Amino acid sequence: MAKLPGLGPRSARRAVLHLIKKRDILLSPLADSLFTVAQTARECVTCGNIGTMDQCDVCADPRRAIGQICVVEDVSDLWAMERAAVFKGRYHVLGGVLSALDGVGPEELRIPNLVSRVGDENITEVILALNATVDGQTTAHYIADQLEDMGVSVTSLAQGVPIGGELDYLDDGTITAALNARKAV
Repeated sequence: MAKLPGLGPRSARRAVLHLIKKRDILLSPLADSLFTVAQTARECVTCGNIGTMDQCDVCADPRRAIGQICVVEDVSDLWAMERAAVFKGRYHVLGGVLSALDGVGPEELRIPNLVSRVGDENITEVILALNATVDGQTTAHYIADQLEDMGVSVTSLAQGVPIGGELDYLDDGTITAALNARKAV
């Protein structure tokens, strides 16, 4: 349990003890569910999302806008976008970001698959929804370069002051991005 993200040794120990104390109502059903997930979960062959079929529910949904692909770093980012329920297109999960320090190049990610999809699926817009980190921005620039000659619009999510945010609590990078991306009122 301590190997799970967000759980240190103490938190993991507390969780395990709690599960053991409530073995019948928590531990056994959880173990059964985890076994089922281990047997049925698979990566979508189209976008990289997680589902139970070769193609995930998002890719299989005929109501989704066909001309847009939202590129995200990981499945958790896709799920966050879906929680917001505002994007009605399709997704592409990279499986990480480019990182020279970690030895992650384009071939270790699903960037070649993205370029193929843009060409094969008549995509008109690629939305880069990558984290505003150095590696995320490097990846965004690399993808934009790869798609430059394909006649597709490449956009990115806005960056800056979050709704409900106070300037006093924001870091310098966020304030800079917000000032540079300002718009008319």
